[in-house]
Amino acid sequence: MLPQEIIIKKRDGAALAAGEIAEFIAGVSSGKVSEGQIAALAMAVFLNGMNRDEAVALTLAMRDSGDVLDWDALGDAVVDKHSTGGVGDNVSLMLAPAVAACGAFVPMISGRGLGHTGGTLDKFDSIPGYTTAPDNALFRSVVSTVGCAIIGQTGNLAPADKRIYGIRDVTGTVESVPLITASILSKKLAAGLKGLVLDVKVGSGAFMDSLEKARELAESLVAVAKGAGLKTTALLTDMDHPLASAAGNAVEMQNAIDFLTRKHVDETLSEVTVALGAQMLVAAGIARDEADGAQRMQHAFASGAAAERFGKMVSALGGPADLVEAPQKYLVRPPVEIDVMASGEQVESCKGRLAFDTRQIGLAVIELGGGRTRPQDPVDHAVGLIGLARRDWDGTAPLCRILARDEASAERARQRILHSVRPGGDRPAAVLERVS
Repeated sequence: MLPQEIIIKKRDGAALAAGEIAEFIAGVSSGKVSEGQIAALAMAVFLNGMNRDEAVALTLAMRDSGDVLDWDALGDAVVDKHSTGGVGDNVSLMLAPAVAACGAFVPMISGRGLGHTGGTLDKFDSIPGYTTAPDNALFRSVVSTVGCAIIGQTGNLAPADKRIYGIRDVTGTVESVPLITASILSKKLAAGLKGLVLDVKVGSGAFMDSLEKARELAESLVAVAKGAGLKTTALLTDMDHPLASAAGNAVEMQNAIDFLTRKHVDETLSEVTVALGAQMLVAAGIARDEADGAQRMQHAFASGAAAERFGKMVSALGGPADLVEAPQKYLVRPPVEIDVMASGEQVESCKGRLAFDTRQIGLAVIELGGGRTRPQDPVDHAVGLIGLARRDWDGTAPLCRILARDEASAERARQRILHSVRPGGDRPAAVLERVS
């Protein structure tokens, strides 16, 4: 069938057959299907949805568009986590080495920034020499010897998803549940996992801003993953405030290193990281239950074992061997730094109960140059926000400090941040629900 006929069928609300989906995805991989056609089908799916069989077929077709790894030699303790995206969400940077320090293997295939949310690979690109696209031999070697490797999609690992992912980012089709489901799971299935834990974000900084929408996505992900043969659970976690006290690329890397070395630990960030790690350790058969898994995670951080694994991973993938000990040598800061101070009215209304429209915080990072408006846009890894105020803000400290390339972009970001401030309520639980 011609690509346009498949688009028309979905545009008109009909269900696509597995063979039609496989044919379209094969065209995406070969180049037979154009960017315009990919965008058109993505919009048709966004508007009309997909049933569960279609979503499974799309996921498997995208998985099978390239290599599918296997880790049989490592046993069943090969697990991973995926986040649906947030602001200040650098969980992966601490999670993977901590889980590896507990005895599991974590071949983590990550993505770049999507919409207003940051991307794990963009954070690692702030490290000189670190390769986010190793060949499969190096990837296997690092996972086997260090216990974890955080990389992007290699040239032939779910290549159809890699092409579709960039187009979704700039065509208003990011929030589609079937497309998110297939994008996430195709990469994870291609990575040959034995178990997967999903971090589905909820709130103003998430693609799913309500609990109902997030629950729908989590249930879709878990059902499709199980339909494809992958043991999966999902946690719904709070993203109604920046998770870390930093947002950007190098600044989130610095925040992660501070977390690993215990110089500074953001409370909610720690709660989410430990909860996800506990689930991964249960899935790997290492922990008896969630409580045992959480205790093992806490020990990995407190003992320095997680920091040690992180340093070994960075070095093995081409980064500096002393990044953990001397991050300031490698994580560049831009020339302009300004504090964002609240107005008197904001202080009165938000003192002790500060909230942000967190999506606007992510957009402020993009305005500074730390994200993309088009797939081909370069990213300035140095810019970002640090010292983001927590919910119990005392009214006297800055809302954050802007690290910018120039005064003009700093001022645009400052205005966006000031307009994002609002009175909040009590701090919600870090983990809201579990779906399995």
